[in-house]
This record gives sequence, structure tokens and C-alpha cells, in this order.
Amino acid sequence: MIYLNGQYMPIEEACIPVLDRGFIFGDGVYEVIPVYSRKPFRLTEHLDRLQHSLDGIRLKNPFSHVEWRNLLEQIIAKNEGDDQYIYLHITRGVAKRDHAFPQVPPTIFIMSNPLLPPPAELLVSGASAITANDNRWIRCDVKAISLLPNVLLRQMAVDVQAIETILIRDGFLTEGAASNIFIVKDKVLLAPPKSHLMLPGITYDVVLELAAANQIPHEVREISETEVRTADEILLTSSTKEIMPITRLDGKPVDQGEPGNMFAQLHTLYQQYKETHMRGNFPDTTGL
Repeated sequence: MIYLNGQYMPIEEACIPVLDRGFIFGDGVYEVIPVYSRKPFRLTEHLDRLQHSLDGIRLKNPFSHVEWRNLLEQIIAKNEGDDQYIYLHITRGVAKRDHAFPQVPPTIFIMSNPLLPPPAELLVSGASAITANDNRWIRCDVKAISLLPNVLLRQMAVDVQAIETILIRDGFLTEGAASNIFIVKDKVLLAPPKSHLMLPGITYDVVLELAAANQIPHEVREISETEVRTADEILLTSSTKEIMPITRLDGKPVDQGEPGNMFAQLHTLYQQYKETHMRGNFPDTTGL
């Protein structure tokens, strides 16, 4: 069951006009929200990021945080599975094809999909990634639906059976085609700083909070391409993949070619955080 412009319906019955500006121009934004035990994960932070994206394209938010929460709770209830991920999509609406903003209602679409954990074998052995020049636009902090550059960059990884493309711009790490990227150097967790050149990840924030709460040495600073290529560990984070180790980069092993101690520690802390804050099953040992 999905939500489309005020109505709930099976996704097979959902239709939008061909003149929707999302279809014509890619004129819209989106958000992806994980759900654990039927509870949206960090919903306030996701809705704040949605507001930032809407502000970035000068589109008025159609709902308050409370109204969004109510809508999402209904979508979660109408779909099966305790763990889901919600895709929320807003376009500028339906109008004749003209670049200038129309004065029309936005199109609002929400759907749910099953949220599956990362494959266990990748957590044990790690995943492969490649690098590429970050040739996207310079407002990567806006979670825009016009994702063709990301699609092309991610397909480069798929073509060589890798999980992600790690992006380098002007000699420095930005992020992955569909993720944030951390590295570990000399037992210090390093994260690129938030800027207009990367999407401010919700999981990125959680990882840094866990590091701070558990006295894990960490720095937020620019990370050179050389540091990426000589890293002791490379970690990938996203709302749907959580934390994953990258153990091969451009066909070469990352350090010893196996998940490292930093990954093991942060993965454990992240799972504890989920159990404590989302499922309520265990005492809080995360330090947050």
C-alpha cells in the first residue's frame, strides 16, 4: 500500500500525469527512512534533512513534522514487516512544460519496502569498491530525485561486481555514489566534513556520535585521495546498508584485505544502538 496525493492504494493502481515536473524535469526531492520494529529511525533528523532539500529547491513543505509522522505511521501500519524502509518523494507538481516555477499543488508519494540486513558474508569478508571522479553538480547536499549522475557512477561499480563507487573531487574524498564513506588511519576514524559536495547522512551522524560517546579517536576533516588509497580500513554507511567494511578498492586489498577492528567495534555499537533505541531489548551499553 502506498500514499499518493491524499489517497492510500495498492502501488499497482498508482498513476501520475506525464506532465508532472518530476517526470519532465526531475524537479523534486526525496528521503529514505529506515524502520525498525515499526518505528521510524531518527525521524526528526530525516524530516529536518527533507526540509533542507525542499529549501534548496525553493519548494514549500506541504506538511508539518507532526503531519508527516502521522502519514508515515499509517504507511508503516498498512504494510507487512516489522523492519521496512520508507521512500518519500515530493515533486513540484503537474504543469505545462516550462522552466519557471508553476503555482500548482506538489505531488506527494510515499511507499514502503522490506528492510533487509546487509548480507552476512559481506560483513565477514568485506565488500569491493572502485573510485571515480566526482562529476556531479555542486549541490549534493540536496537530496534531489534527479539522480542520473549517481546512477551512472554506481553502475560503474556494478559493472565490475563491486558494491559502491567512492568519489574523489579535486583530490579529496567526498562520499559514495549512494553512501557516506569513512576511513581509518593509525587507529583514528576519519570522516569528510559536511558541505554542499556531499549528502549529510543520518547514519554518518550516528557513527560519529557513537565514536564520541565511546572514546573512539576520530576527526572530521578533508581526506586526500592518497589517504583513501592507503587507509587501514574503509567503511561505508547508509540508511539501508548501515555500516559495511570495504576490503578491496580498485581491485587491490585495503590493508590486509579483511574487516578491521574499527569496523567490528562500530558495527557492534550500531547494532546495540538499534536494539536499545528502536527495539528496546537490551540495556543501553552504547554510551549515548
